Amino acid sequence: MTNRKTETGTYLMLFTGMVLFGSATPLSSLVTHAFPVFIAGGIRVLLAFLVLLPFIKLNNLKQYKGRDRWLLLGISLFGVLGFTALMLYGMKLVSGVTGSLVMSTTPAVTAILSVIFFKDDVNWKKILALLLSVGGVVLLQLAGDKSGSKDHELGGIALIFLAVCCEACYTLMGKALTKTYPPIEVSAFSAIIAFTCFIPFIIWQWPQFHYSKIKPDSWFYIAAYGIVTMGLGSVLWYKGVTKVQGSVAASFMGVMPLSALSLSYVLLHEQFHWAHLAGFALVFSGVLLMIRVHREMMKK
Repeated sequence: MTNRKTETGTYLMLFTGMVLFGSATPLSSLVTHAFPVFIAGGIRVLLAFLVLLPFIKLNNLKQYKGRDRWLLLGISLFGVLGFTALMLYGMKLVSGVTGSLVMSTTPAVTAILSVIFFKDDVNWKKILALLLSVGGVVLLQLAGDKSGSKDHELGGIALIFLAVCCEACYTLMGKALTKTYPPIEVSAFSAIIAFTCFIPFIIWQWPQFHYSKIKPDSWFYIAAYGIVTMGLGSVLWYKGVTKVQGSVAASFMGVMPLSALSLSYVLLHEQFHWAHLAGFALVFSGVLLMIRVHREMMKK
């Protein structure tokens, strides 16, 4: 009974973490309407760090040596700074729906990298679960914007795909590092390291930032962008991902674009297509199948 509750708690953390991460897509679109990209990114990671600060000891940073230090730096540069900047610049060029569709490739990218670098076991059920997620992505793509691709939209798509690659690195490097260190500590240290990297870019963009003209709702959006999507989302995701294989985590990452797409309807007033429901069903079927695979592995 305890194991079943533990598994359910793990899956709930993975699911909720991806829902919160998914909210970053529409929120980033709202944020970039009011803030320069690097200033928005810097505020995001600083807020996340301040939220996590009461739960960590800063002196523990000295314990990160050798390989662990490089992993933490990699998470900071790729998973935090890289993801944030690429996502913000990308969402300046595309709609919330398009951004969500590109983010749908995250499970497949993560699973591929997990097999390459972590030698995860591969069987037909895992392959089917990933194919279901990919099938959902295809349907979402077919049901996406029909306005036609412009040059700037293609550029935005490319930037968001690079953000997807950064997100995959964030998950896999975090999985390796959180075997030794608490997820909340890794999240906090990676945030403050990324913030120091943001500082030169913030100084560069500061002259074009007129904070007195920022509306209250924009401050609310950027606060949620840092506190909810990165602060709380990182803790829940890392706590869950340390207990499952990378390929299992990859399947749950299919929830992120679904969250992004759903919130794009609400926050950005994007157009709804009924075919999206079929895409949702396929992705969630992949998630449920991967849960079953993981439970079978735990019983062996």
